[in-house]
Amino acid sequence: MMNKILVSACLMGFKVRYDGSEKAQMTEQLQRWHQEQRLVIHCPELAAGLPTPRPPAEIVSTDDQDVMQTQIRIHEITGQDVTEHYQLAAWLALRTAQESGCTAALLTDGSPTCGSQFIYDGSFSGKRKSGMGVAASLLTEHGIAVFSEKRLADLIAWIDEKER
Repeated sequence: MMNKILVSACLMGFKVRYDGSEKAQMTEQLQRWHQEQRLVIHCPELAAGLPTPRPPAEIVSTDDQDVMQTQIRIHEITGQDVTEHYQLAAWLALRTAQESGCTAALLTDGSPTCGSQFIYDGSFSGKRKSGMGVAASLLTEHGIAVFSEKRLADLIAWIDEKER
């Protein structure tokens, strides 16, 4: 069985990041998977109706609680609370992955939505901390393996193992 992969649209060259940029990672492997129609290209923030560009947003918390819990807030650099928009983005990513039969996700690290290895600490100072964004957390909770763009080799090995 061919495993499908939810992939952040910005990694595929779409200019959908908060600042209107992309983080293209079109490696030979991703190109092959794209041709095999394995990739489900998705931007959770755009799906939730957030504009491009948009103010930077970070998870504001004092501990490492589940980012989908209501005690955790996501604020833009302007101070506006956008938690509900980002939680909707996470649920839409999960729905897209499930409806498309995705078993894994390749997401952009650092994002308050897609971060899987690290997120920013909520101070808007560029300081990182380990943690997960809302979509990465929700996908993981529902059994979808999440990989950051820096762990593409791990995703390739994971897919190869699953398909043996």
